[in-house]
Amino acid sequence: MNKLILSFFVLLLSIGRPYAAVSVTDLRTEQLKNPSGLDVRQPRLGWRIESDQRNVMQTAYHILVASSPGLLAQDKGDVWDSGKVESDASQWIPYQGESLKRNAPYYWKVKVYTDKGETAWSTSACWSMGLLNETDWQGQWIGLDRAAPGDSETQWSRLAARYLRKEFALNKEVKRATLHIAGMGLYELFINGQRIGNQVLAPAPTDYRKTILYNTYDVTPQLRKENAIGVTLGNGRFYTMRQNYKPYKIPTFGYPKLRLNLIVEYTDGSRETIATDTSWRLTTEGPIRSNNEYDGEIYDARKETGNWTHVGYDDKLWMPAQRVSIPSGTLRAQMMPGMKVTDTLRPVSISKRGDKYIVDFGQNIAGWVRIRIKGAAGDSIRLRFAETLQADGELYTRNLRDARSTDIYIANGHEPKDATWAPRFVYHGFRYAEVSGYPDAKATDFTAEVVEDEMEHTGSFHCSDETLNSIVRNAFWGIRSNYKGMPVDCPQRNERQPWLGDRTMGCWGESMLFGNHALYAKWTRDICEAQREDGCIPDVAPAYWNYYSDNVTWPAALPMTCDMLFTNYGDRRPMEKSYPAIRKWLSHIREYYMTTDYIITKDKYGDWCVPPESLELIHSKDPARKTDGSLIATAYYLKILQLMHRFATLQGLKAEAEEWEELEHRMKDAFNARFLHIKEGTSPVPGHTLYPDSIYYGNNTVTANILPLAFGLVPKNYIEEVAKNAVASIISTNKGHISTGVIGVQWLLRELSRRGHADVAYLLATNKTYPSWGYMIEKGATTIWELWNGDTANPEMNSGNHVMLLGDLLPWCFNNLASIRADRWKSGYKHIVFQPAFDIQELSKVDASYTSIYGKITSRWNKTPTRLEWDIELPANTTGKVY
Repeated sequence: MNKLILSFFVLLLSIGRPYAAVSVTDLRTEQLKNPSGLDVRQPRLGWRIESDQRNVMQTAYHILVASSPGLLAQDKGDVWDSGKVESDASQWIPYQGESLKRNAPYYWKVKVYTDKGETAWSTSACWSMGLLNETDWQGQWIGLDRAAPGDSETQWSRLAARYLRKEFALNKEVKRATLHIAGMGLYELFINGQRIGNQVLAPAPTDYRKTILYNTYDVTPQLRKENAIGVTLGNGRFYTMRQNYKPYKIPTFGYPKLRLNLIVEYTDGSRETIATDTSWRLTTEGPIRSNNEYDGEIYDARKETGNWTHVGYDDKLWMPAQRVSIPSGTLRAQMMPGMKVTDTLRPVSISKRGDKYIVDFGQNIAGWVRIRIKGAAGDSIRLRFAETLQADGELYTRNLRDARSTDIYIANGHEPKDATWAPRFVYHGFRYAEVSGYPDAKATDFTAEVVEDEMEHTGSFHCSDETLNSIVRNAFWGIRSNYKGMPVDCPQRNERQPWLGDRTMGCWGESMLFGNHALYAKWTRDICEAQREDGCIPDVAPAYWNYYSDNVTWPAALPMTCDMLFTNYGDRRPMEKSYPAIRKWLSHIREYYMTTDYIITKDKYGDWCVPPESLELIHSKDPARKTDGSLIATAYYLKILQLMHRFATLQGLKAEAEEWEELEHRMKDAFNARFLHIKEGTSPVPGHTLYPDSIYYGNNTVTANILPLAFGLVPKNYIEEVAKNAVASIISTNKGHISTGVIGVQWLLRELSRRGHADVAYLLATNKTYPSWGYMIEKGATTIWELWNGDTANPEMNSGNHVMLLGDLLPWCFNNLASIRADRWKSGYKHIVFQPAFDIQELSKVDASYTSIYGKITSRWNKTPTRLEWDIELPANTTGKVY
């Protein structure tokens, strides 16, 4: 008989060394590399262990934290010396030294002890503290609390950038200089003509009524005896994109404003602070005439102000900065890297159409276009953006709604040769750019710059099915397009909102491709801060749209995200901090929307965006396609009760854990009494008394059956029949295609695989005909659409760059096909479970990797009818279970 040959290569293979080489690398503080300006008083430390040997496990560690690099080099931990601590923990180790000081730097290193020997001390890492409370800040909020001449406070808001500057002298030798800046809504910072930092669109957006984020920079190298600071303030979400338009729905927070502290420490031990006050100078007559995230940026080079960020600039025509209204949000450090230009694309084609050009960058992205400047004084270069083209080759902009998505550059005629320009305070979602007013355009004149949150690309997935590979690639581009200091829904139209429902399961899949811990940890705070006094959590957070609909499925993103951050990254803090908010929200829903028989009656969105019966529709009108909203809401409430039982258990809250479990049991019985249907009949299968399709939930949609299965609500003796019903609906009713919307698709593929129908999951994942992800590929999509029928549906809600329909496709690829899966209790991939879907006949090869907080995990398998080869690689200090 034929034999399967299974080969394992566990941990790192030997490279011919006769002894175990073990080292400590990748030191991080709060999972950030050498962060500046932390405002947590007990930062958590972590490291990775690398070795060329197998089965290396840590047995102890020794951490030194010092106040200077010199002391650390002498192995002196004057701030904290942990001593040798017997533990295998190498992540999230809480600092336990003396109280940390505001604005102070700290330096640390670690050595570990393993079952293969002791390591040398690691190379050093560092962090610095920020300003820990309001009393640490000096100076005032400054700016101009009114519109300027030429501004327009209308539906299409137009507000010129505000330019602020300050000159100052330093008369002593500088030891260290640290700058803390809160520039609302966005800022660029300069010292002595040099731009500080490589962030763009900083700081990250928040609900400014609750939190104002500040950034911290070490500016010691930039300072001289005579100095000038310059700050340009853009509008961002602070001065919102739509003024005097639906104020009941869209809040605005004020005019751009600045608070800045430059703390200079001298070698003689003294210090001084240069802070914002009314001695600063301000103008609104600079070149950025308008900056509006929806509508674009207007830059008039004729109004450039010369060397305004240098010493000696004549600012007598500028006005004194005003002391302005204080924003109500608390100043907090931005504990995430922020947005940057992370990639560039060159055009794949450029075509002339009359007096304009259409530039195709070959990929739908979020960012902007940098142009080589051409033209005489007063010439206007106009760039319009779109995701697709019309049949006649013109831009298709109907799906932008009223977003104008246009940048304008007005030349001054004196630009240096080869000078380039890109906007500062906006971004666009696009593949195509229409360029007008530009002479003799060439492809080399244009570069698309990709703007996203800076984070590691942690995952790689490739398999024998090229359609699935293309879908994963499109998912990668779609996700990075929609990371903008918060997860947003789309980058192109007049929305770009942080909808919760899009990420309920999406955050899990995204975490396989991107190191998104910091982004989502920040977002859990955003959601908690958006919670209303009565406990209601909105559908959008930060609450840039006032949508408090008392839905269940959208706010479920908060506990789901907390669970992801613990399971995939090992971080307990978001769960612990969000637990009271989740508890309050559950009480609110129970009080107002739970019947006496434990059914949740309120649902806002249903199974959002199921494939409709007509290709022109956005939402189906066919009752047979729609899942009962009470079923969805009650099932999700039950899922959250399970999570709260888990969270309470992890925190040692035994009594609360028991209460959550008791309520779950009562609701589960009520759920089945209401929604489970059992119809008896004569079975064609001998020994059966029921038809195979006679046990089902609700109106027997795929979503109605998948949710109870995925949430463990189906009585054990009915599980197989309910699963068969879901499969029968997919195969017979829907001809082997997806029939779920946002809710069902979040659990669909993994649950089919769990119930022994991995082949059906694979069919759905690799289909090329409508409705499917593969259909999007066949129609030329380079990202994921908002709608299954995104090529034909009403353009009012038809984004070409959306991630809400990804559902659980990425977790299924990594957790099921490659089977790189974290143990839910030994979190952060400290223990890894490997159980690939070898039984999918059409799939012959999978090559996947994921870089966890402990290091790189690889699962690579290849099968033929007579042979199976499977290579596994785990990081040091982790364990795995292989099926």
